[in-house]
Amino acid sequence: MKTKGLKKDKVNVVTLGCSKNLVDSEVMITQLRGNSIDVTHESDKDDSNIIVVNTCGFIDNAKQESIDTILRYADAKEEGIIEKLYVTGCLSQRYKDDLEKEIPQVDAFFGTMELPMLLKKFNADYKHELVGERITTTANHFAYMKIAEGCDRPCSFCAIPIMRGKHVSRPIEELVKEAKNMARNGTKEILLIAQDSTYYGLDIYKKRNLAELLRQLSDVEGIEWIRLHYAFPTGFPEDILDVMAERDNICNYLDMPLQHGSTKMLKMMRRGTTHEKQAALIKRIREKVPGIALRTTLIAGHPGETEEDFQEMMDFVRDTRFDRLGIFPYSHEENTHAYSFEDDVPEEIKQERADAVMELQTQISHELNQEKIGKTFKVLIDKKEGGFFVGRTEHDSPEVDNEVLIDATENYVRIGDFVDVEITDATEFDLYGNLK
Repeated sequence: MKTKGLKKDKVNVVTLGCSKNLVDSEVMITQLRGNSIDVTHESDKDDSNIIVVNTCGFIDNAKQESIDTILRYADAKEEGIIEKLYVTGCLSQRYKDDLEKEIPQVDAFFGTMELPMLLKKFNADYKHELVGERITTTANHFAYMKIAEGCDRPCSFCAIPIMRGKHVSRPIEELVKEAKNMARNGTKEILLIAQDSTYYGLDIYKKRNLAELLRQLSDVEGIEWIRLHYAFPTGFPEDILDVMAERDNICNYLDMPLQHGSTKMLKMMRRGTTHEKQAALIKRIREKVPGIALRTTLIAGHPGETEEDFQEMMDFVRDTRFDRLGIFPYSHEENTHAYSFEDDVPEEIKQERADAVMELQTQISHELNQEKIGKTFKVLIDKKEGGFFVGRTEHDSPEVDNEVLIDATENYVRIGDFVDVEITDATEFDLYGNLK
């Protein structure tokens, strides 16, 4: 039996949801360790007496996973396996009052911007001198960097502004300092993330300033790849394409969630653009940065989506031939603009449409990958798995994109190194190759 006061607290932080949440957890861990508190991230050992669950509240599946995780630790608390359970993040921000009533075993709930209050539970202070310092939980050679918090966009389907508030950019000098710290610690690739990265700078510099941020990060010694995620198409700052084209360490990669291919649906989604404008922007991007890999995200089954609208989306995917694509069935989220509409597309139809888009994309991906056979790519090695070393080209982000598999019985590489790989074979989502 644990005797309180004799055993030092040990904290385990459990992160759910997106890479933006992961960064929040890393900041929390850095602050806790800065206060001399023993903390781990997603430890599989049962030696922590305090659990902090960093939740996601974006769509139904993510909310359910968050609730299931909280309940699992609530049971562990009742059984005496852990002593304290704290919950933070998006679900906690959005449903705090309901959660407090439904899961009383949780010692305290915190919103997305309440880290100082959470630290007080550990008799810890928020240390401003640690801003720009971050203990990363990813593999040592790559790290996410959150360049802004919140979002000012009015998208019909999205609850992020409710959970994360208005867009707030981080100053360039703070981000450059963080990048230098990362480089000193062995980080070679930085993945820039925000709810809306193309809005960066408007609030603090009174202009879209992503191009200048990219330039200054590109000058940081030791950073070999900079990857840009979550670029909103409306008001897209095309000067970033010039920087991308002129700087070798900015990946020819752009993650730009477009959500739909039908002008009618884009209007209903309040995206501020049209099918034609999106197609024209993609054409300009590909002209300015030849060989760029484009990733997008789409939604199937938004209220009002007809079979004709869906076919327009299919045609858009077929014509555009995205390098990478993800699609989600629409989730009817309370307090969003779309919640005022009838959720009129049946769940099975949403899923069927999402599956049809992915089937088409799988075919496109296979064809694009076949064209890579015989070519040589610079590859960053992420891990060893089974009989293969697994890495990525500049056209691929961790977890979500293609991987390059190198036979470990015939080749030897170090994790975190860049190597040149000649592609010898390809499937829909994997490339196979040998060292050059």
